[in-house]
Amino acid sequence: MRIDGILGVEDRDSKRCAINTARNKQKWLSRKEKWLVVLGVILHAVYMLSIFDIYFKTPIVHGMDPVPPRFVAPAKRLVLLVADGLRADKFFEPDSDSDGGYRAPFLRNIIRKQGRWGVSHARPPTESRPGHVAIIAGFYEDPSAVTKGWKANPVEFDSVFNQSRHIFSYGSPDIVPIFCGALPHSTWNTYPHEFEDFATDASFLDEWSFDQFQNLLNRSNQDPKLKQLLEQDKLVVFLHLLGCDSNGHAHKPFSSIYLNNVKVVDKIAEKVYNLMQSYFKDNQTAYIFTADHGMSDKGSHGDGHPTNTDTPLVAWGAGVGHPLPISHSDHHENTAARFIDDHLHDTATPSEWGLSGMTRLDVNQADIAPLMSTLLGLPCPVNSVGNLPLRYMNLNKAEEVEAVLANTKQILNQFLRKSQLKQSTSLFFKPFKPLASYASLLRQIEHLVSLKEYETAMKLSEHLRSLALEGLHYFQTYDWLMLMTVITLGYVGWMIYVVLHVLQSYTSLPANIFSKEQLPNPRRSTVKVHLLGGLSMGVVCTILLVEQSPPLYHAYVVMTMFLWTQIFSEYRFLKALSRYLCGKLNDYYLKLIATCIFSVIILELLVKSFTERKLYTWCFLTTGVAVAFYLFRSLPWRSGVPIFVWVACWFLSAFTLLPPQIPENTLLVVAGGLMIIAIGIILRYVELHAKDSIYWRSLAAPDSKKLKFPLLFHLQILLVGLASVLVWLSTSHRTEKRELLVLHQLMNWSIAGFSMILPLFSAAGLLPRLTSIFLGFAPPFLLLSIGYEALFYGALSLALIAWILVENAYLHISKFRLSSAQVKSMEGNFNLAHDNRCLELSDMRIPLAFMVFFNIAFFGTGNFASIASFEISSVYRFITIFSPFLMAALLIFKLLIPFILVICVFSAITKLVQIPLLGCYFLVILCSDVMTIHFFFLVRNKGSWMEIGNSISHFGIMSAQVVFVLMLFAGTNVFTKDILVRSAQQFSRKKL
Repeated sequence: MRIDGILGVEDRDSKRCAINTARNKQKWLSRKEKWLVVLGVILHAVYMLSIFDIYFKTPIVHGMDPVPPRFVAPAKRLVLLVADGLRADKFFEPDSDSDGGYRAPFLRNIIRKQGRWGVSHARPPTESRPGHVAIIAGFYEDPSAVTKGWKANPVEFDSVFNQSRHIFSYGSPDIVPIFCGALPHSTWNTYPHEFEDFATDASFLDEWSFDQFQNLLNRSNQDPKLKQLLEQDKLVVFLHLLGCDSNGHAHKPFSSIYLNNVKVVDKIAEKVYNLMQSYFKDNQTAYIFTADHGMSDKGSHGDGHPTNTDTPLVAWGAGVGHPLPISHSDHHENTAARFIDDHLHDTATPSEWGLSGMTRLDVNQADIAPLMSTLLGLPCPVNSVGNLPLRYMNLNKAEEVEAVLANTKQILNQFLRKSQLKQSTSLFFKPFKPLASYASLLRQIEHLVSLKEYETAMKLSEHLRSLALEGLHYFQTYDWLMLMTVITLGYVGWMIYVVLHVLQSYTSLPANIFSKEQLPNPRRSTVKVHLLGGLSMGVVCTILLVEQSPPLYHAYVVMTMFLWTQIFSEYRFLKALSRYLCGKLNDYYLKLIATCIFSVIILELLVKSFTERKLYTWCFLTTGVAVAFYLFRSLPWRSGVPIFVWVACWFLSAFTLLPPQIPENTLLVVAGGLMIIAIGIILRYVELHAKDSIYWRSLAAPDSKKLKFPLLFHLQILLVGLASVLVWLSTSHRTEKRELLVLHQLMNWSIAGFSMILPLFSAAGLLPRLTSIFLGFAPPFLLLSIGYEALFYGALSLALIAWILVENAYLHISKFRLSSAQVKSMEGNFNLAHDNRCLELSDMRIPLAFMVFFNIAFFGTGNFASIASFEISSVYRFITIFSPFLMAALLIFKLLIPFILVICVFSAITKLVQIPLLGCYFLVILCSDVMTIHFFFLVRNKGSWMEIGNSISHFGIMSAQVVFVLMLFAGTNVFTKDILVRSAQQFSRKKL
């Protein structure tokens, strides 16, 4: 008795110690994971900023000396006419309203008798400010504008206007002040913003600009100072003609209003020419007619479509060559070379333009700036990257070489300045080797010019210019390799650290690999690693400090090195893990490699789905067939589950074929409400009959106690029905232009708010709780729906139910295949603190399925672009007075509801299969970071603003998932924390 008592006491003490040890371990794990989440948030926030140091760094530098051409200026003054939004084909093609005539007869006469012409190729983003910057300053959109706003110049820069003696400018209030407002030697004026009325013909805006300039010249006859100013050399007249742009947006470029505006700008060009010729009478005026961008058939611009990038260019007057008849020698360009908009050189001129016999001289838009500078005898703008289009000019051989050499020296000066700035701060400077001997090359060119060997000097000058442009790109991307390597290593390090945490905290590996070892003190064993890591950080940060690197460079490096220090501090575990893996059979390696490959393929498809929504259609069509076939072959009893999974997947697959801009259809919303009610009734039926089957029993409530609110299900069905009726009533009021009653709005708010609270009072079983959540969020979603997205809510719910059924089936299939030895092994594979089993390799399917459903919830009915172009009816049932913040909040909440369903089902599945939720959360973050790295390399700093913005938002969305998913977990935990499921441990012990 005494000995038994002593043994009983010892047994109780050992149990108590085991419980205390488990509690202490759980507290330590909780603290570590809080720290890990904070680290993840900081890391993703810092790394998200890296794209602005890599992709969106301004190319503009200051401190270069201007390089004036060493010959007499061909022109005394220059007139620049920019027809905003005029596309090339609409300018050159014949006018269908006149028999054989053209829309621009004056400028076509200039092309045939006085000047030269071609197509100016603009680079996206094809917008007004970037286009004008290219024309007058010679460089393309400053990528740093993405952080500073698109409406103003992010960095001050040189331009033809700056170098001129005086600039006279009239036109749009959105353009003229940007380029002339800060110049002391400018005279300018703009019409009020109210004049830009899209409901009218905007061609009168072009007439206004001409009238202002005509009045200026008339006024000079009575103003001696103004007369003296106008008679100076190096004068620029800039008329911004907005009519085509406004009419293209409002009426489309095929409309009679737009096409008539082309005739208007042609007449204005004629009036300006006649006015200048009659006023100055010296034939020393040069004229440039072009456009900043074109106009798409839809009445928009911004991207790289030819209708947006191809703009007309006509030059004539002093210093400009006369028309060139076409000849075989004209096609001297390399046909493989491409313009800045990626169009091939020497493309055929459309026959309908009627200009096949005239030499067409296409240029890049930035080439116009050095052309204007050379005509006026001005230095090229110091920030210009344009190549002088020499064939537009009427110069002798010596002047041609001098003009190109000045253009080359100007670009070379930019290169030298960038090289100097980088070398002055870099400890390990790597020069641009092709230009190491630029000085001797310049001396050689100068010597050839002195010997009058102009052709050789010209070739060397052009070669030097092309090398200088390559050098500019070299220094613009000088830090890219270092930064991209650091950021990539940081993401990889974070993912490895997350994997190590999951392996150590949520798998059986620690018990397996350390079972026969005496563990050393972990604090002592990692001191050297942390000291070495800290010393390395200090050395690298000192180097960055000496190099005067931006503060964020330090943050990137410190974060990456800190992560890798943490990884190396786990060298004991890594060493034991490698020994453990070496003892495994080949089958294990095949499973591990197959899982990794399959995971990467799924995640890469998800990356592609951001631009190709139709991939989800193929995904669910394939999954529906494959999973249904697997269940049909594997389930040991007859069941309708395979057919249900197949139908649910195929139904959901249809929605990513529909347009993301949802057309309004109230009948579909009401049909969606009826569908939701039908799904709810079916789920209720399954719940009530679940106790009759072992298969369904784990999905039902674990006890048979009477519910606190037995009529809860009926109340929720009633609220869904009321929401459907109110949708129909609200739409009919708006259609009939009747005011929506305040009582009606209060009912909508009340039903939406009250229905979302009811799931808290539902039964704690998995199926009844999820059914209640599904019905609880249906009314607000219906009241915010305008079309097929109401059906999408039901389709997504059916697919999520199919996911639950598949996991439940897989659970039962696994149990029936277990041997008695495996049962004992499984019983020892549970975490006693939470009654959860350890994670296994096959459990990776759950985070991957979550990623697919999470993304289909986002792209199933479009994406956030729909917020910017939403139908007022989306929020009309809740608010009728314009309130942008409340309206945006309602639309965002609508987009969050599908996410809430996915998160709730994910949490319930982790309880069903008895795996730790936080362990799965870290695996989800691991998957999202695989996609984040891919999007990091897909960020664009060229293209339309929409393309650039989308690439940034894709990267930002994935980076923010570490916080976004966690917040959704925390929010939905209110509904899912008390879900009860019969544990697998109980089943294995009692049934098997």
